[in-house]
Amino acid sequence: MNTVPRNYMNTHLCLPQVVAVYGTLSDLLSVASNKLGIKATSVYNGKGGLIDDIALIRDDDVLFVCEGEPFIDPQTDGRPHEELTGSHTDWLTLNVGGRYFTTTRSTLVNKEPDSMLAHMFKDKDAWGNKQDHRGAFLIDRSPEYFEPILNYLRHGQLIVNDGINLLGRYYLSVLSVLAFKQLSQQNSQPAEDHSPISRKEFVRFLLATPTKSELRCQGLNFSGADLSRLDLRYINFKMANLSRCNLAHANLCCANLERADLSGSVLDCANLQGVKMLCSNAEGASLKGCNFEDPSGLKANLEGKKRANLKGVDMEGSQMTGINLRVATLKNAKLKNCNLRGATLAGTDLENCDLSGCDLQEANLRGSNVKGAIFEEMLTPLHMSQSVR
Repeated sequence: MNTVPRNYMNTHLCLPQVVAVYGTLSDLLSVASNKLGIKATSVYNGKGGLIDDIALIRDDDVLFVCEGEPFIDPQTDGRPHEELTGSHTDWLTLNVGGRYFTTTRSTLVNKEPDSMLAHMFKDKDAWGNKQDHRGAFLIDRSPEYFEPILNYLRHGQLIVNDGINLLGRYYLSVLSVLAFKQLSQQNSQPAEDHSPISRKEFVRFLLATPTKSELRCQGLNFSGADLSRLDLRYINFKMANLSRCNLAHANLCCANLERADLSGSVLDCANLQGVKMLCSNAEGASLKGCNFEDPSGLKANLEGKKRANLKGVDMEGSQMTGINLRVATLKNAKLKNCNLRGATLAGTDLENCDLSGCDLQEANLRGSNVKGAIFEEMLTPLHMSQSVR
């Protein structure tokens, strides 16, 4: 392997040396420093591409090492800058937040042709890409988050190191595409594999997507998962298995839980503003202190056209102003001290429900079954016109 030192201060070129390449990039820099009598910090290929991985080096490559100065090909010092950037080749260098990555244009374009990176580098200067003094294309993003994206484009696996803070989700839109694709591939397992999705898997998927994106989690299995205190707004959980899940303090604002299985789940103190729970099964679930009330007027919908199953549910102290529970089944449910002002409970099965201390002002109870229900310590009188059964 030929290595050539380059002193850019006085343009003095030393004789090339042949060295063996082994170990890591740091090992190569150490050998080059000893051989050439310099403090080598950077390695470039013959086209000016910064080498950041020893696996990129070929047997017949001529490498240039320097002590930190920008690369200038000694054979083309007088040529225009455009000819020094290697733009006529497939190889290019990216400067991502001050860290350099060497890759090929085809890697950035071919794997995900609809990604932002593909649009940036598909055609030369299509986006007016800026370059630094080395000719590397500038991308103002965190290199720690860019590295897993580039590796995915290279070998098709999205791997995020444990040391990376996943909360930095405001990133290139390609990250969302990759996370969606990887999870969909994981979920396209044989039909007999019904293993539930873990919190770690779902958090990685969740935090790589925009807040208001409609995540399609239809029919997925989250049974027994700990999803507490997560931001689950706008997610489509239609027909999902959420049985025995811990959803305490979760933000489920405007989430779609239609026909979902929530039996035995814990949703204490969850934010359920504008949630859709049509025909869901929440038998034996705990919803203590939940907030269904939306100041903007968006009402939660737990209507049961085929009877939403809320048997034995514990919703004590929940704020449910204007909630729609029409023809839902709330037999043996605990609704003590709930705010049900203006709620729609027409045709609802409230048999043996504990409604003591509830505020039922202007609630619609017509046709509801209140046999054995407890109405002690009501905040407002219950008019006979409200219940006819």
